Amino acid sequence: MTKIFNVTADCKPAQHYMVNLNERLMEIKKLIDAGQYFTINRARQYGKTTTLRALNRYLQTDYVVVLMDFQTFGAEEFKNENTFALSFLRAFLRILKRNDLSPAEEFEAILSHLNAIVREERPNFRLQRLFEELSDICNISDKPIVLMIDEVDSAANNQVFLDFLAQLRAYYIDRDMQPTFQSVILAGVYDIKNLRRKLRPEDEHKVNSPWNIAADFNIDMSFSREEITGMLLEYEKDYHTGMKIRQMAEMIYDYTSGYPFLVSKLCKFIDEEVSRKDPFHSKERAWTKDGLCEAVKMILTEKNTLFESLNEKLISYPELNHILQSLLFTGKSIVYNYYEPSINIATMFGFVKNQNGTLAVSNRIFETWLYNLYLSTADIQNKDLYALSLLDKNQFVTAVHLNMRLILEKFVIHFHELYGDKDDAFIEEEGRKYFLLYLLPIINGTGNYYVEAQTREQRRTDVIVDYCGEQYVIEMKIWHGREYHNRGEKQLIQYLNDYHLNKGYMLSFNFNKKKQIGVHEIVIEGKTLVEVIV
Repeated sequence: MTKIFNVTADCKPAQHYMVNLNERLMEIKKLIDAGQYFTINRARQYGKTTTLRALNRYLQTDYVVVLMDFQTFGAEEFKNENTFALSFLRAFLRILKRNDLSPAEEFEAILSHLNAIVREERPNFRLQRLFEELSDICNISDKPIVLMIDEVDSAANNQVFLDFLAQLRAYYIDRDMQPTFQSVILAGVYDIKNLRRKLRPEDEHKVNSPWNIAADFNIDMSFSREEITGMLLEYEKDYHTGMKIRQMAEMIYDYTSGYPFLVSKLCKFIDEEVSRKDPFHSKERAWTKDGLCEAVKMILTEKNTLFESLNEKLISYPELNHILQSLLFTGKSIVYNYYEPSINIATMFGFVKNQNGTLAVSNRIFETWLYNLYLSTADIQNKDLYALSLLDKNQFVTAVHLNMRLILEKFVIHFHELYGDKDDAFIEEEGRKYFLLYLLPIINGTGNYYVEAQTREQRRTDVIVDYCGEQYVIEMKIWHGREYHNRGEKQLIQYLNDYHLNKGYMLSFNFNKKKQIGVHEIVIEGKTLVEVIV
């Protein structure tokens, strides 16, 4: 069977190219061996289901694993305590049967008894009785039982579900006095501590502190550079493309920060789409930097389930927009504080991460997607600057090269004409946004761009443009005097060295009333710097 890169449902080792999960599974097993109750809460399409199913296979020697998915429970199952208890028991017994147990006579008797309860749909069967029966099963099982529930938060706004969690907590706490599960694992976007995010305001009383018993789950589920390398090595054994495997893995990681869906999606595009289109027409030419840039362009323009989910969250949680736009456009460093509500929400849904104590967008693709989203609104695109960019666009491309100096010269003229009388606050808050608004129509459809988030802490923002195989680095910053400007020149030179480029661009927004706007070039340490003052 020919393997493929998979981006739907869980990954199966026999069918899909995937990273080696063994090290991650060993770490999770340590928690299980210690009898921990914990949640695996990660953003959508972060590999939770794949991990749980791989863990199910990994634990078979030592444990009986009951892996359930609450998305398979319909609204009827949560109608009341009796229907839920019967449905849960029915699913539990069905999974036990799939474990191909060879039960002793005593075990067989209790299974027969429980099957009768389910078959007869006994009206007096409630949660307390359910847990008593589950305790009996745990007591006579020849191996400890591990309970894993996927998509646990799909029912989080239901009182019956919350009562179930309360009972589960009680039995787990009393495990030294009565038999119960060896370990409980709940997987979803929301952890137990964040269930209130799914409740209506009038229902917040359903969540209370006694449920906050879950152990911390600090295992990194993103793909490392080494794991991506291993997956590409497996692919290369099948196709012999001649790709520079470690270099490709590094570049994929740079764009995705190891977000599982994004890694697999880029690989899938390169393998199945880029390799068939102009100018590539082969896997050998597709598995290159140019091929990856093409795949990035495709993922940013396609409709997919992950971006739809992110967009829905932006609509449902308006505070997300405020903090993300502040992070993206002002260039200001924001201290990471998980207990600040908007940062908590942004972290839970995968938009942001803690990067050395400051807030950062989770990965380069998310950041560019957000820029594109915010810069494509009707309000923004009705701005005069956007219309002028569309009119100017044809001036800036010679053959397949961008004339970045001319782009900056035109931007200075237009920005000064349109916004030169605005106050300092406008320039500081909106200047970067308006340059990206001017740039986007020029490269759209041919090039990519991204913002180097690491430079934010240095009060500057570096935009890197990939256009037909060439890169352009534009440093954007607020003018804070000549000494600060000189330091910026040295930093940009170092950045150009890192990118193996000989020319870079500095765009400074200057509040000085006596400033002289315009463009000039200087040469420092063999590098040409095009310096632009707005």
